Amino acid sequence: MLLKSLNRCKIIANQLFFRGITLLLNSLFGYEARRKRLLKKVPQGALHDFLSVPFPSEETCLSDLPILSVDFETTGLNAITDKLLSVGFVSIDKRQIKLGSCYHQIINTQHRLDADNVIIHHITDQQKSQGEPLRAVVEALLKALAGKVMLVHFARIEKQFLKQACLALYGVSPPIMILDTLAMAKRKLDQRDIAYDPQELRLSALRHKYNLPKHFAHNALNDAIATAELLLVQQKSATTKLKDLF
Repeated sequence: MLLKSLNRCKIIANQLFFRGITLLLNSLFGYEARRKRLLKKVPQGALHDFLSVPFPSEETCLSDLPILSVDFETTGLNAITDKLLSVGFVSIDKRQIKLGSCYHQIINTQHRLDADNVIIHHITDQQKSQGEPLRAVVEALLKALAGKVMLVHFARIEKQFLKQACLALYGVSPPIMILDTLAMAKRKLDQRDIAYDPQELRLSALRHKYNLPKHFAHNALNDAIATAELLLVQQKSATTKLKDLF
């Protein structure tokens, strides 16, 4: 009996220790800690306004989680040498997609478009020349994203291109709380411990798997809405917490 009590005490002590370490790391390097530190350094403007709003708590349930589903079209896959071409986003509030919040804007980048690239996203040089400046589009995105989690499909593209855009405009890259529907699907497939085709993780393939209708892909707003719909069928429990979705 004594030995069992000692073992139980050790387990509890280890749990408390690791919980304390997690809290310490979050207080130093977590989203909120980084937001507050950067807020003190940036001047007034769109980035300051974005950083002035706290991130949602990781204990927030999906039913109460403010989400902005975002998609980028780019001139290529390299965030250093390629450029943002268009941005689309739509809000999710209380598990409802708010179509009234839809935003889509082409960016007037100086990067010359390749024919192969135009075939994919259907944006021409003429359309691009009539687009908005990068600063205006990034500021609209940051305004809509304040206090929300950014939802994407394949986070590397949006994360890296937004980072480079912010570095170019503000000289710093802000912390962004990101959910990735591709990563969620990959974790579920990995748990089966069975080989699978990576093509199963494409947005269109996952939508088909969940019996969602086909959508016109490679349009930033269409893909943002398609990703929002996918999240809602992937995560059917409204009580799922944000921390369980990373």
